[in-house]
Amino acid sequence: MMVLEFFIWGAWLPLIFGYLPSLGFTEGQQSWILSAFPIAAIVGMFFSNQFADRNFSAEKFMAFSHLIGGLSILGLAFIKAPAPLAGLVAGQGNPAAPFWPFFLLMMIHCLFYVPTISIANSISFAHMKDAQKQFGIVRMGGTIGWILAAWPFTFILVDWGKVAAAKPQGLVPWLGTVLENGLTGQALQDATKWTFIVAGIASLILAAFSLTLPHTPARKVEQGPASAKFAWLEATKLLAIPFILVLWIITFVDSTILNLYFNWTGRFLGTPIAEGGTGIPGNWIMPVMSVGQIAEMLTMLILGATLKRLGWRKTMILGILGHALRFAVYSYFPHNKGLIIAIQLIHGVCYAFFFATVYIFVDEFFPKDARSSAQGLFNLMILGFGPLLANYMGPKLIGTTFMQANGMVDFKNMFLIPCVAAIVAAIALALFFRPPKSKAEPVGSPALAH
Repeated sequence: MMVLEFFIWGAWLPLIFGYLPSLGFTEGQQSWILSAFPIAAIVGMFFSNQFADRNFSAEKFMAFSHLIGGLSILGLAFIKAPAPLAGLVAGQGNPAAPFWPFFLLMMIHCLFYVPTISIANSISFAHMKDAQKQFGIVRMGGTIGWILAAWPFTFILVDWGKVAAAKPQGLVPWLGTVLENGLTGQALQDATKWTFIVAGIASLILAAFSLTLPHTPARKVEQGPASAKFAWLEATKLLAIPFILVLWIITFVDSTILNLYFNWTGRFLGTPIAEGGTGIPGNWIMPVMSVGQIAEMLTMLILGATLKRLGWRKTMILGILGHALRFAVYSYFPHNKGLIIAIQLIHGVCYAFFFATVYIFVDEFFPKDARSSAQGLFNLMILGFGPLLANYMGPKLIGTTFMQANGMVDFKNMFLIPCVAAIVAAIALALFFRPPKSKAEPVGSPALAH
């Protein structure tokens, strides 16, 4: 389940940030399309945790959602810009792809896909005996899925014309020629539509597979005050607890930083060295970014032991500081391909030590009847408001604020913004996050209000 769940997302996300400008969409339109995912996460806070969780079995909800979401994202592959008008200079005045069909299909996909992330977590936790030991291993399946989504594109995004012209003899020479001739420029952008096709097929497969998952029945609320029937309202009351509010706000900051990484890294890696980038061939951009997921998979294996040794706060601080280190390397060593590829390994620390830890923390410290609501509360930041801000800032910063007169992006100063933000967030977490020493005290007790 986790492999397929994150394969879908990993197939289309890394390259969409460079694909949208090639369709002729304005910065504002790009922001709206990219914001479909976080908007869906905000809607999902109310739908998946209030309606879906309490009216449908989790596995059937997964099946239906991935059926609709898969068909929607498949449709994106067939929306393209019209042929350039005669007499127009490339990139100047050429007609753009139709915005509204693209945006609506992306919105439909996200509205059905995003809630399944929380539902997948709920299914996992419902059938675990020891979440702190087992969730890292199960969630590692998602990391594997993201990696599997990236590597096939080393063979999809290839300039096969150059391969044929080279006439390599034998399997090894042929393979080397293929890997050395990634698509570039407009050809790369045109072929990026295959990311939506691959994602759509994976979604349809998961729709069928979901029907084989362990039965996880709907959670009905029959009695209690009216507010108890609204999971999202109960979840917001948790913010009255100081350490929960602190963690919630820092989660927002860290999620914004993470999504700026996704917004900018693909374009940064593919930009030629002469223009301030790293100069990674087009068919290697996704595999290079997937190095981080390989590290994430390894980090997940040691997450339980790390939590026991360092505790919640120190583990989370390391996760946040990982972002600062990665953006510092981007800023000061942009042309060092070896170092840029190596620093992708820090992604495992960034994700597992903070975001996965937050999920486990919620499951450990919240009463059973409040866990799903609390997971949704933090997903509101991780998948909603954080990405929403990043997808608003990302296109503007890279397309306007740090775009120089010569058409090159000032990557150095741009990357320093999330670098400094990560350092500030880590300091804030160290100073103000004071969780209870034992989960024996239920969240909401008087002892936790101080």
